Amino acid sequence: MPLLMALCVVIGIVIGSFYANHFSGNRLTIINSGSNRLNNLLRIIDDQYVDKVDIDSLVEKAIPEILSELDPHSVYISARDVQAANDDLKGSFSGVGIEFTIREDTIHVQNVIKNGPAEKAGIIAGDKIIYVDGKKFVGKIVTNEEAQHRLKGAQGSKVKVTVLRFGQSKPITYEITRGEIPTKTVTASFMLDDNTGYIKVKNFGEKTYPELLIALANLQQQGFSNLIIDLRDNTGGYLQSAVQMANEFLPAKKLIVYTQGRKSPRQDYRSDGHGAYQNMPLVVLINEGSASASEIFAGAMQDNDRATIIGRRSFGKGLVQQQIPFPDGSMIRLTIARYYTPSGRCIQKPYSDGSDPNYASDLISRYQHGEFFSQDSIHHTGPAYHTAIGRVVYGGGGVTPDIFVPEDTSNITSYYKQAAMSGLILQFAFTYTDNNRQKMNAFQEMLQLANYLRNQNTVEQFATYADKHGLQRRNLMIKKSHTLLERYINGRIIYNMLDEQAFTQYINQDDPVISTALRVFKTNAAFPKAPSKVTSKKPLGKVAYMNIPFQTIHTPLNMVAYQPNVC
Repeated sequence: MPLLMALCVVIGIVIGSFYANHFSGNRLTIINSGSNRLNNLLRIIDDQYVDKVDIDSLVEKAIPEILSELDPHSVYISARDVQAANDDLKGSFSGVGIEFTIREDTIHVQNVIKNGPAEKAGIIAGDKIIYVDGKKFVGKIVTNEEAQHRLKGAQGSKVKVTVLRFGQSKPITYEITRGEIPTKTVTASFMLDDNTGYIKVKNFGEKTYPELLIALANLQQQGFSNLIIDLRDNTGGYLQSAVQMANEFLPAKKLIVYTQGRKSPRQDYRSDGHGAYQNMPLVVLINEGSASASEIFAGAMQDNDRATIIGRRSFGKGLVQQQIPFPDGSMIRLTIARYYTPSGRCIQKPYSDGSDPNYASDLISRYQHGEFFSQDSIHHTGPAYHTAIGRVVYGGGGVTPDIFVPEDTSNITSYYKQAAMSGLILQFAFTYTDNNRQKMNAFQEMLQLANYLRNQNTVEQFATYADKHGLQRRNLMIKKSHTLLERYINGRIIYNMLDEQAFTQYINQDDPVISTALRVFKTNAAFPKAPSKVTSKKPLGKVAYMNIPFQTIHTPLNMVAYQPNVC
């Protein structure tokens, strides 16, 4: 027996040596699964490629390509970009506390965050940063990413900043101790009239729900009995924050949303009945920039017949991502499930893969197709569903509002488009603010500043400025677009001098979507009513909207969405 076992071992070694030598070199191992092929490919490149290859860099480029074969929202985030990707949703970050813009290759301090590190050190709005930690920081090197890298840092760390200040002949150097800078997701909260409160939610972060409660408490002190929640251009965020917010307005045991995926069992999210505003008349505003978590909230309110949805069809993102970190600090956001509104609809719009060009250009296609201007141009690709009281809603492409407010381009001219899209309006607003800051410091309220600007003929000043910067004066077009130009220019100056809430108050004054919402409250129509039993002759696939033909904000030019950089 010992001799037989020894003979078998020898034969095994001989056979193994033969096959090892025969299949060595460039041949892959016998295990040929997908992951092993990738590992083997990288090993072979590292071992045998003609030139030296940075394998880490190669992997960094390959991962996004792999994820792009899945869906449009599964993405790879490098270790360098992880912090920036999470800052907006975390509720705070560590930095110096300034809002800035980059003009003429120089950082211009647009606003200083109140009680932040920069304000405590002595930085004021209007300062131009020219040195950071003793190194010159002007010219082509000045980018948003590089500014964030130099000015952000660990809490308690220090940075020296040298600035040029209006009226001062010599640069001034300040040492700033970095601290925690809050990032608000509820960016505006005020009364529109004696009865109606307004809350603007920019995105859904970790602190959105407590911020909402504070805003509601402030409105409660002012005696509000109706509420508008503005989710226009809200790109989403954390699902849980949207669920918490919806819970505040729904009675007990109402389904808010459910998620389900191949490896993710169905999970229902229901209201607990503890919300303090279950019976308050509510209107939710959406548009084509409203996505993900904002669609969860709007869908929950619509399917439970809890609020009237006003605006235009939302983006159509019904995929749930999970953040999965890698040991090197990078991470992926991988789609693990779809979410479904209470009626059972998935509002995800169609896609073929992550690089589908039609998906990327969908909003442009909607605009060109006329969807922003006519309710009849809305096409639903998904099946019909029904709300709790039997109203028809559709899946497969965003949340369609109950009341459609069309876009109006009657006062838009080619001059206005060029002025807005070229950035000249923003540049002029920044320049005007810097040159007139001392005069405008006397106005601490939006209405005061708006009235002052109305008497300064800012449109004429802009036309002169733009003519010197390559946009030829067109007097007839300027006259036709005068109201739009004044609204855009003065709105940006108000933002620069005051804050985002003041800016929102200003543009809401003549916002037809807001006017429509106020009319809904006056007619006691905020709570949707069951459809008539009379059979509609409208073909399936179109919703019977309440068409309000008012002039609207020109959101394709995205005046509202622009924000300065924050460090």
